Order: sequence, then C-alpha cells, then structure tokens
Amino acid sequence: MDKRIVVAGAGYAGVLAAKKIAKRVRKAKLADKVEITIIDKRPFHTMLTELHEVAAWRVEEESITVSLKRVFEGRGVNVVMDNISSVDYDNKTVIGAVGTYGYDYLVMTSGSQPIFFGIEGAKENSFTLWSYEDAVALREHIMKMFVLAACETDPDKKRSLLTFVVVGCGFTGVEMAGELSELAPFLCERFEIDPDLVTMINMDMQDRVCAILPEKLSNKIRRRLEKKNVQIILNANTTAIGDDFLDYELSDETRRIAAHTVIWSAGIEVSDIAKYASGILGVAPRGRIQTDNFLRSKNDPSVYVGGDNLFFVPEGEKNAVPQMVENCEASAEIIAHNLMCDLTGKGVHKAYTPKFHGSMICVGGRYGAAYVGFPGKFFALPSFLAMFTKHFINIVYFMQILGWNKVFSYIQHEFFTIRNCRSFLGGHFSNRSPSFMLVPLRIFLGFYWLYEGVVKVGAGWLQSPQLTGFIRGANDFYHSIIYSAYDSVTTGATQAADSVTAATSDAAAGGGDLIFSFSIFDQIWLILVNSGEYAFKMQVRFIDYILNYWVLPSESMQMAFQTAVVLAEILIGCALIAGLLTTPAALGALVLSLMFVSSTGLFMSTWWMPFAAVAMLFGGGRAFSLDYYFLPWLKKKWKKVRFVRKWYLYHD
Repeated sequence: MDKRIVVAGAGYAGVLAAKKIAKRVRKAKLADKVEITIIDKRPFHTMLTELHEVAAWRVEEESITVSLKRVFEGRGVNVVMDNISSVDYDNKTVIGAVGTYGYDYLVMTSGSQPIFFGIEGAKENSFTLWSYEDAVALREHIMKMFVLAACETDPDKKRSLLTFVVVGCGFTGVEMAGELSELAPFLCERFEIDPDLVTMINMDMQDRVCAILPEKLSNKIRRRLEKKNVQIILNANTTAIGDDFLDYELSDETRRIAAHTVIWSAGIEVSDIAKYASGILGVAPRGRIQTDNFLRSKNDPSVYVGGDNLFFVPEGEKNAVPQMVENCEASAEIIAHNLMCDLTGKGVHKAYTPKFHGSMICVGGRYGAAYVGFPGKFFALPSFLAMFTKHFINIVYFMQILGWNKVFSYIQHEFFTIRNCRSFLGGHFSNRSPSFMLVPLRIFLGFYWLYEGVVKVGAGWLQSPQLTGFIRGANDFYHSIIYSAYDSVTTGATQAADSVTAATSDAAAGGGDLIFSFSIFDQIWLILVNSGEYAFKMQVRFIDYILNYWVLPSESMQMAFQTAVVLAEILIGCALIAGLLTTPAALGALVLSLMFVSSTGLFMSTWWMPFAAVAMLFGGGRAFSLDYYFLPWLKKKWKKVRFVRKWYLYHD
C-alpha cells in the first residue's frame, strides 16, 4: 500500500470520517493504493445520545449499538478491536494493547470521557452515563434498588434506596432525570412501593437547567421536570460522594443527601489518548487538540482531528466549536475532503466553517424541547415537533451509517416495541397484540383471493380477452350516475358491476345516486356512488391512459394483463393461507386492490380486503405459518450475500 490511514476511535466522527474517506478513495480508484483502518476498543459504535433510554428501561440495549463490521462491510475499511494506549508521532505509529499500527495520516476521533473535577469519591461512588457498559450497569442498579427497597422494613433505609441524584443539569443529566421520572411509577406499581417514598433530584452548580438554551425554554424544561416530581437544586456545589450519601454546598451551608444512587453527568473531557496527544500536538482546555482551519493539528499536519477531540474557533466566533453530534458530522466531511486532497495532490483544501442548527432534548419519552434554525434565526419548537425532529435526525444519521436496516430497527425499538407506551406517540403504534390472533384473518383473506382467482379462471380469463367489457363497462356505470346522461349503458354497466361482485347485479340495473366526487389537481377523482350497494372508485388519469391506449386496444396485452392478475390472485391466496412470505403477499394484495379501485372500483362487500392486507404487512405471518421456519433460514442465507451486506439490504 502506498498510503495508510488510521482512524482512532469509532464514535460519531470516526465512523462517518472512515466511511466518507473510503467512498472518496473508491471513487478516485485508489482502493489498491490506500489502506484505511479504524480502531476502537469495542466492536460496535454506540449512540451516546440515547444511553438514557437504555439506563431507564425504555428500549433494549441493542438499539443503541451498531456493529462496526456491518457498517464497513465491503467498503475497504479494516476494523480493528484494540485499546490504543499511545501514539509515536515521530515514527507515525499507533500503539495498542494488542498491536501497533503504522500510518501516513492519522484521524484522531477518540471521543471523550466524564470529568470529576477532583471531587472526593465522585469517580469511585457514582454512576456515569457515557458508554454502553454504563447504561447497562445503571439499568441493573436501578432495578436492584427497587428490589431491595421492596424487602426493606427500615423506613429511612428504604427512602435512601429509593433516592436517585443526578449531578449535572446539562442535556445528559436532564434527559436521565426525565427518564427516571417516567420509569419510577411503573417500578413502584410492579414492586408495590408507595411512590411518595421515591425521591429524584437533579442538581447543578449553575443557576438554571440546560444553560445553553434560552432562559424561557430552560424554565419550561425545569417546570416539566418538577411536574414529574423531580426536585431541582441549583447553585449547588458537590463536595463529596460516598456509598450512600452525597454532600454539597448551598448558600455557604454544607448539606447531605442520603442516597445509594448518584449519577454523574457534570462534564466531560477528551479521552486519555487524546489528552496525551494534546500535550504534543497542541494543548487546549480539557485536553482538546488545537487545529488549523483545515482541521489539521497545528504541530503535525499528518494528524487530522474531529468530533469531541477538536478545538477550533471558527472565524468571527468567540468560542470553540461545541462537543456535540452535529460538530462530529460536519468535521468528518471536512476531514474526508482535505485528506483526499493530500492523497491525490488535487483539489483545494476546505476550511471548516460550521453552521450549527440548534439543539434538542427529550425529558422522558413523551416530552421534548428544541431550539433550532440557522445562525441568527433560531426558534423553539413545540414538544411534539421537537420529539419528531429528534427522531427524524437520528433516522437521517442511521441512513448514513447502516441504511434502511438500522432505520427499521430504530423505528421498531422506539415505536413498535416501546415499553409502557413511553413514546411521544403514546402506545398507538406499539405491537402489543399477539400475532397468533391474526391467523384466522390471514387464512380467510387468503381463501378470498384464491376464490377470486379461481372464479376468473372459470369465467375464461385465461382463454379470451375480457377487459374491454369489464373495465369500460364499469367506467360507463360510474359516468351514467355522475352525469345522468348515459341511461343506455346501464345494462352494460350492470354486467361490469356483476363481474366485480354478484351482489350488485339487480340493484345497479336501476341506476344509482352519486354520494360524492372529489378531484385532486384534476388528476385523481375520488367517486362514491350508491346503486343498491356502495361503490368507491379512484379515477387516475395516468392509469386511464395506460389502460385505454396500451392495454385495451391490444388483445395480446389484455391476455397478458389478465393472466398476470389471475396468477397473482391465486399465488397471493396460497401464500396467505400457508403463511409463506406473508409480507410480500400482503403488499401484493394491496397493489391489486389499488389497481381494482382505480379501474373498476371496489364495492362494499370487498372494501375490507385492503384493510385486512394492511393488518398482514408486519407480523401477520409469525404464528402457525411457514414463515415461522422459512424467514429465519432466509435471513441467515440472505445476509451472507456480499452485495447484500455491502448495501445493508437486510433486516436483523
């Protein structure tokens, strides 16, 4: 290899930088000349902004992790699991616990870690929330406290077990306190504990919560926390933390809180390896590495810095870029571009001129706040829109790193399998109904589609063209009702309606009444009529054009179309009855229903079919079906296909 690139750390900035660099290398046809390696002490990328959801039992732990192997499958990036201990900048070597890694260019994105400011016992006796392991450990500890409290007879000991103190009223602290306030009532009910025995405290040495936000929005968040029974203590300086207490100073008075759970979220500093690097590459506050406007270390242009490790003050600004996800994403793009300029000797280096678009915070699963916009034009969003925006941005990020596979997984964890309806949409999308209850509906729907196909075979659909009278007769039927000027075609219309459903034959002969008609941009007409039975039609100009100018004028096209419809109905019916590939079969049923409603219309006796198909789309084939055995086997085989892994065309 001519050049070696090492990305140190697989956080937000590291993963995106590696992907963007690899994409540019492939595009420049340099894959055989450039080696890209990403090193992290874990085999997965962690969504640090979602840790509180795992810690408070809202989602499962797998929802916040993304396999690095899957992210970089087929993308020319070597994934190495190692704990980097130091870097030899003179010899351009990264030194880990497992091995050493030479480089020509180093991308330092090793992230950050909690800082304890030398407070006695803080590191030893508090829980942090800055890694996957932290979230899982805290989750288990919270459950343990409720289990012990349920069996405790001493009132004071019970209260201390049920006292939870979150130190830090920044975004992480507020989000953790908000999650606790939602979780506590459910655990109290589960363990038969009086909710009044639970104490939740969020404290900080600053004078308001989320001080980075405007005061009005900050006060709104505080009121929300207090409404959820979280006590807010501000201007409080933590002095010591023990196994079962926390000491703090307030108004020159030392006070103590008896608590077995202290969660530390009062600040961060860069990781140890970045802190070590900053002493050589350029020291900045809390160990961040100083860079030029191209995000290169000021002392070593072969080292690029991104994410939380980065210390850079944009032109015209007073403060360095914030340690937030948007900075990670923006810096990754600049690093990838400038590094390619170095590799190829072509192009112009871009200066880092970030334009941040605001901040979002959730206080539990149902309430959120956001201050978003553009430089100089920021505004607050209502709670529902704030939560929607937060989830949407997460989805956009997941699209970048693992495509639809992770997006679907995220939606499933956040909305479909959410615990205790703790979502801003409530439990309306939660799949709490047992899937075996759909079995009778699936089989009945399958038999109905099979019956429709068999009837068409008996009517000669596989032997001679039938569509001219079937479709044009139906159109005449609707037009005769709408315009009251085609009485002569009522008989033909009755025949067309009879082809769709025998129940309308006698009623349609006497004409019918228009219930309503509605036009969308004069391209789609929605029509509802009554001719003894209600009939609904969606007349789409594009579909009418295809039918009238492509299908109906040609007998061969009619036969091809008829054969496809009959086979589709029979196959869909058999698939639904057997529960084999239920989701594709249900989707096919919806497509056929849409085709019928836009050609001949649907009568009330068949309106239920598309709605039943919707019920079968997800989970309808999980019980008493062939899918129960077939889909796990298919998924296992499918994921082994190389292009499937590369383009994330699978679902876990």
